[in-house]
Amino acid sequence: MTISIPDFSAARVVVAGDVMLDRYLFGSTGRISPEAPVPVVHVRETDDRPGGAANVAVNLAALGVATSLVGVVGKDAAATALAAILTERGIDCAFPVADDRPTITKTRVQSRGQQLIRLDEENAVAMPGDAMAAALRDALDGAGAVILSDYGKGSLSDVQTMIAACRAAGVPVLVDPKGTDFSKYRGASLITPNQSEFEAVAGVADSDEELVDRARAMMAQLDLDALLVTRSEKGMLLVESGAEPLFLSTQAREVYDVTGAGDTVIATLAAALASGQALGSAAALANLAAGLVVRKIGVATVTPGELSAALHQRGQGGRGLVGLETLLALVDEARDRNERIIMTNGCFDVLHAGHVSYLEEAKSLGDRLIVAVNDDDSVRRLKGENRPINALEDRLLVLAGLAAVDWVVPFSADTPAGLIQAVLPDVLVKGGDYKPEEIAGARDVMQAGGEVRVLAFRDGHSSSRIIDRLGDE
Repeated sequence: MTISIPDFSAARVVVAGDVMLDRYLFGSTGRISPEAPVPVVHVRETDDRPGGAANVAVNLAALGVATSLVGVVGKDAAATALAAILTERGIDCAFPVADDRPTITKTRVQSRGQQLIRLDEENAVAMPGDAMAAALRDALDGAGAVILSDYGKGSLSDVQTMIAACRAAGVPVLVDPKGTDFSKYRGASLITPNQSEFEAVAGVADSDEELVDRARAMMAQLDLDALLVTRSEKGMLLVESGAEPLFLSTQAREVYDVTGAGDTVIATLAAALASGQALGSAAALANLAAGLVVRKIGVATVTPGELSAALHQRGQGGRGLVGLETLLALVDEARDRNERIIMTNGCFDVLHAGHVSYLEEAKSLGDRLIVAVNDDDSVRRLKGENRPINALEDRLLVLAGLAAVDWVVPFSADTPAGLIQAVLPDVLVKGGDYKPEEIAGARDVMQAGGEVRVLAFRDGHSSSRIIDRLGDE
């Protein structure tokens, strides 16, 4: 199956469920308390992170999705801290406040890389669901999908009313279930249990065929449109009404931490659906995201740039035409992976073997090759009114299809100096008889610690010569 990355910025997703604050206290230990045989931790750093349903929302925001979050909090400082973190990440928070419970907070004390103790503040009993259902209804306008994130803390006590509200609004509702009573999720569009959770309800399956049969039986019983079973090292199984089951192999080559992977899966799935992708394609993208997030330590997220890089490494795309804003984000992420950025530019009007050799040589100097391409007006100013032969869109598409090229970006000025200043590649490459100081943007690159390389064009190949030959025929 071909995987594509949609424009997540056009999507909006609502998350409702058990929001939490994960608080980490880091410090050193050097002695045992005289009061009890426990280590004394000298706290030097505190780190607050969104947890539970709030982590699902953070995963959506990391993809660039417009995200709203509905969850119950208490009248306390933890609620203020959680809301501040989420608001800073661009997440719209609608938090009904409960008088009889604190904001769910999990405090972990860590020293020398070890967790010494976890302290939980919560009142995990069912609460009246009117406020949550009302807040969800208010957030549904313009939503492309809803996620109900159930951690069994009581926020989704009236989950049937919430599912009905989503259905009435025509919005797909995805549920990350909890416990062994899945009947409360009746009527959802899709639920995403892991295989252990699924088999605890449906019974142990001795084969893939039996797993599919049990999934279809559960869908019929609960009036579900689809069911996605996450299967750890075996990947995922998507069973959809009226379609063949889809087995997705795991994409993880290394697994360091599975914490929060389920949040990433359902967030990516909902984001892709809200962006207009079909369920099978959305599941494949979620599977790819899961393979990336388990390679990170702790609760983590995945960005479109990381998905793009992963697809590129698999030879399934993940590169091509980008705008400046997207390009800069991709470059930042590549540098976070210690990748070396190469950049070149040109008209590339009639692409020939000399161009291909030149671009392959440029790519050999690093990890990522950016090709900046003159737009049609700037080509006419440089080459004359009869050029370009090929329009900008065609030139971009051809370049993007070359194995050596990672990202192609157009520019409209006579030189790409401004674009080069924005990117500041590690190596700026130009072909021909230039001196480095004559190349647009060279001074900025060298001042930033980069280098400028001049490569020789392949003899006997030029766009002008090809055009002249065509004119003689």
